[in-house]
Amino acid sequence: MRKFALLLLLSLTVSTNAQEKIQWMSIEEAYALTLTEAAPKKIFIDVYTDWCGWCKRMDKATFQNPEVAAYMNAHYYNVKFDAEQKEAIEMLGNTFEFVPQGNRGYHELAAALLNGKMSYPTVVFMNPKFEMLSPVPGYQEATPFLKVATFFGDDIYRTVPWEEYAK
Repeated sequence: MRKFALLLLLSLTVSTNAQEKIQWMSIEEAYALTLTEAAPKKIFIDVYTDWCGWCKRMDKATFQNPEVAAYMNAHYYNVKFDAEQKEAIEMLGNTFEFVPQGNRGYHELAAALLNGKMSYPTVVFMNPKFEMLSPVPGYQEATPFLKVATFFGDDIYRTVPWEEYAK
């Protein structure tokens, strides 16, 4: 009986730990899910670059928070998008490509998601039709981030202004 209880405890710990991380996917995978699922989720996009220190900090401090991860996995298709990726992306009837600029450059999809304001990190919330709800620029700790995520994820934005909800 002790062995069974220990095994049960270990299996619960393993399954709980698996849910403590955000389940990331490509933007193409998220787009495909919105087209094929009967009740698709909203889309969350973390727009980052490899050289962005605040992006890395947000990955560790915010996105690995168990409460944040559980909420995001339940309510969103979660996408990490490198704003400087070289591969073209075809979706929504458009082809988005990398635009070289000096030593770096930017991806046209990142520019579209960020309304041309290339600032990292920026997170973007979209409805299941890939319509923009809001880009949110800057680093955020877990608690304020979760407040923003629930504002869109629970459809609070439809009835309550952000200024009132944020109080």
